[in-house]
Amino acid sequence: MQRLSITLAIESAADYWEAEALYDLCFSPGRTALSSYRLREDVAPLADLCWTARDPDGVLAGVIRCWPCYVGDTPVVLLGPVAVHPTRQGEGIAGLLIYRVVDMAQQKGWSRILLVGDLPYYSRFGFHPLTGVEMPPPTNPDRVLGLDLSKAAWDRISGAVRKADDCISPQ
Repeated sequence: MQRLSITLAIESAADYWEAEALYDLCFSPGRTALSSYRLREDVAPLADLCWTARDPDGVLAGVIRCWPCYVGDTPVVLLGPVAVHPTRQGEGIAGLLIYRVVDMAQQKGWSRILLVGDLPYYSRFGFHPLTGVEMPPPTNPDRVLGLDLSKAAWDRISGAVRKADDCISPQ
């Protein structure tokens, strides 16, 4: 088995356009029309939860970003998007990025992470379906997933997901 040689680093301002190009390659420029992007507009990402993955030659192989948002009045981390260059998919790079974000979010005091994605993929990281959490339409409610970073963190949390209107702290 070949060992993965990838360097993870917090995304810097110098990485921004290269990361944007990778997101466009993986998801198309129309990705910003998705409802989850309404939660990101005019909101600064959580800088310590935005990571890049580079190969030994410095080529960007993957990227992940996270944003603050609320479910009702509860602050949560909105994970995503996560993208891996098509020539590097299947190597475990997305998993490295997701595990790093989960670890860092927990270290920073966050209790819960939210994402929109495929349960068969994200369940391996501990994500589970959320009932009573309403993403802006049109979002398939079966794709609204959460991860508890502390015991039963998603219990009794419900309501509409809304964008952060200011800097929010972990809870």
